[in-house]
Amino acid sequence: MLIAILSDIHANKEAFDACMAHARRQGAERFVFLGDMIGYGADPGYVVDEVARHVAKGAVAILGNHDAAITEGTGGMNAYARAAIEWTEGRLGAEQKAFLAGLPLSAEIDDALFVHSEASQPQHWIYVTSAHEAERSLVTTQKHVTFVGHVHRPQLYHMAPGKPAVCFIPSPGVGIPLARSRRWLAVLGSVGQPRDEVPSAAYTIYDSSRGAIVFHRAPYDIETAAGKIKAAGLPAILSARLFLGR
Repeated sequence: MLIAILSDIHANKEAFDACMAHARRQGAERFVFLGDMIGYGADPGYVVDEVARHVAKGAVAILGNHDAAITEGTGGMNAYARAAIEWTEGRLGAEQKAFLAGLPLSAEIDDALFVHSEASQPQHWIYVTSAHEAERSLVTTQKHVTFVGHVHRPQLYHMAPGKPAVCFIPSPGVGIPLARSRRWLAVLGSVGQPRDEVPSAAYTIYDSSRGAIVFHRAPYDIETAAGKIKAAGLPAILSARLFLGR
């Protein structure tokens, strides 16, 4: 089964739609949304409604820290993130907020684990930015592959028995077989706010039958997405950084 995995959409309608269309062209049969549907962008209601619609049809959605902030508060967030959540809170209805509040911290499909931040303490929103965090996550689960987001920069870690975790940066569009002799942790890029200096939206397709993944990039209408953020009166950096991918 081809599973399209989208993380950190961040209320970016244009990027979300581009990734969904791209994934369908690749033959995606199921969707997983890895958290942070909201925050930063100007279309939170649209994204929440679309994710909820897909969940009703069998998709999986995971709680992200920006999603949780709607009900749990913005403690620990920087000023830009807080401003976006405060703006977003007033633009979501009760049903949309309830949907976000009901999302799980993790989910499993066969031999894959899905979590927004990492597996050892998903409620603490730890960033996987080195082999140290990756290894801590990998030893927590016996699943063959773990998918996380949160960092906004694509990375892939693998760990053989008795050896430390190793990282490499995947190339877009290149299939990567996940050897059964190792365990794997895939850090997805961001759909709605990439931070790896590539402005195109990022998502991943996992072939659960073959045990392989492909990291994809999808160009989208950045001008429109950025213009909406400006028009909403959100912090200017949230629109400017879309053009830079950082």
